[in-house]
Parts: sequence; C-alpha cells; structure tokens
Amino acid sequence: MKARHPILSALLALLLTAAPLTPVFAADLQPPQQAIESASAQLQSQMQDKNFTKDFAKINEFVNQVIYPHVDFDHIAALVLGKLWKTATVEERNRFKQEFQTLLIRTYSRAFIDFKEWSVRFLPMEMEPGATKVVVKTEVLQPGIQPIAIDYRMALHEGEWKAYDIMIEGVSLVTNYRSTFNSEIQTKGSLNAVIDSLAKRNIEALAAKPQNKS
Repeated sequence: MKARHPILSALLALLLTAAPLTPVFAADLQPPQQAIESASAQLQSQMQDKNFTKDFAKINEFVNQVIYPHVDFDHIAALVLGKLWKTATVEERNRFKQEFQTLLIRTYSRAFIDFKEWSVRFLPMEMEPGATKVVVKTEVLQPGIQPIAIDYRMALHEGEWKAYDIMIEGVSLVTNYRSTFNSEIQTKGSLNAVIDSLAKRNIEALAAKPQNKS
C-alpha cells in the first residue's frame, strides 16, 4: 500500500461518506450504493462544525451511530479471524467483535477530523435481479493526486445492504487485518492475549485528545 494513503487512514477517512458525482447521479444510484450515500449527508454536515470536531467522545459516538447500520461488523470480524473464528470460544468471539469494532470506529473518527478536502464518485455498476452480494466501485478525488479506487463488498442482510469488506486499490481491509492479527497471535501466543492488547490500545486511543488540523 502506498504511503500517501495507508489502508486505515484512507479507508476510514472515506468510508460511507460519499458524495455522488458524475458519471452516476444520486437519482441513479442502486440500493447498495444508496446504503453508502445515505450516511454522507449526516457526516458531511458535521464536518463543517469545528466545535464538534474538538470533542472526540462525541465524534466517536456520532460516527458509530451513523455507520453502524451500514457495516456488518459481525461478518467482518469473522472474516478477519478466518480459521481462528471456528476454534474461538463464544466469549473470545464477542470480545474480539467488540474491540475490533471499537478499533474501526475510533480510527475512522480520528480520520474524520483530519480529512477535509475530498469527494467520492460512484462508478456505474451492474446488478443482477435478486442479487444478494455486489461490489460498489467508487473513486476518491483529492486535490493534487490521482483518483484512488475504493471498492465496497456488500451483502444483503435482513433486507439491508451492508459493507463487509473494503478494497483500496485492490488491497482488502479483511486480508490486511487478518495478516496483522495472525502475526500478533503468533507473537503473543493466543487470541486472548491479542484481544487484551487491542483492548488496551483502544482505551489509550480513546483517552487521547484529537489533533484538530482545522
């Protein structure tokens, strides 16, 4: 992954905050695209409030409320652990899901403060009648750099389209985290040790004050 947009910063700064541009207009968006676009108005409006971005606790809570309905965190957590998910206890699964969701939300919340000038355009997509899985293709536009390709893997879950993986220029969030956590498990010796470490990092990160660049 190129240094100019590491997977966490790019993904979480742009996740579910798309402003539809040509060649696809808002009225032409299909349901999976609409699921992404629906969160944009709320998040975009809050980005204009400098006082709001000074309170990280409020940002974190707000971001969680906005994007939670559009992301299948349970599915992502299971995919990230891969084979380990099958051998993990119920308690381990629940702890990992909670801490991993906290990781994604708080990292996105930090990026929410930093990234100001960008927009996202939806690319045309073909969707078969009755499809339950699709890939929503987008391009992120930022001044002075080439467009960044970000694709959302989405599935229909209980009547709602939800993202379960995001690919930035072909690099998968799920694959990236799976590799990271597998390496940590080999180093620390157990899944519980990795969860404990993640929980500690989450507590420390949530306690830190955001660096507002505005």
